[in-house]
Parts: sequence; structure tokens; C-alpha cells
Amino acid sequence: MLSVCGVDCAACPEYQKSCDGCQKIQGKVFWAEMVGTDTCPIYKCVVSDKKLSHCGKCNQLPCNLFYDLKDPSLSDEEHLKGMKQRVDLLKEQG
Repeated sequence: MLSVCGVDCAACPEYQKSCDGCQKIQGKVFWAEMVGTDTCPIYKCVVSDKKLSHCGKCNQLPCNLFYDLKDPSLSDEEHLKGMKQRVDLLKEQG
């Protein structure tokens, strides 16, 4: 199962613990408060605002949100590599 931003939910250590996947919880991810909101900004943008099912349907992929929302435990190199993988997966989904 992919999240709207291309994260493989099953590979996430929080899946089925503090998170059941952003589709199911409507973007109300546990870490959202750490960025000053109650909903993931990517989820809000693509699903709530643009009314798309995932970022692969957006012609602005990858946008600044993809660059700016970075897991602080990742190096810049790891973040960019993961972002590219997510973008590739989302583009396959079309």
C-alpha cells in the first residue's frame, strides 16, 4: 500500500502501530504536530486541495513539499534518494 506521497506504508516502522496509512487516517499522521499542523501538508495539498488520489496525478511532482518535508533522521543524500524512489513509484501509478 502506497501513501499519497509514495511511501510504502508496509515498510514504515509506524505502520499499524501509530499509523494505519494516510489514506485510512485522512492525513492525520502522528508527526504532523511536529511541523505545526494536524494533517500532513502533502496529503492536504494533493487530496484535500487538489482533489487528486495521489501525487503521481499532479503535474508539479516533485514539488517543494517533497523537498521540504524531510525526516530529520535522514541525511540529505538519503532524503533525495528516497524522494526519487517515491516519485518513480507515483509516476508508475499515474
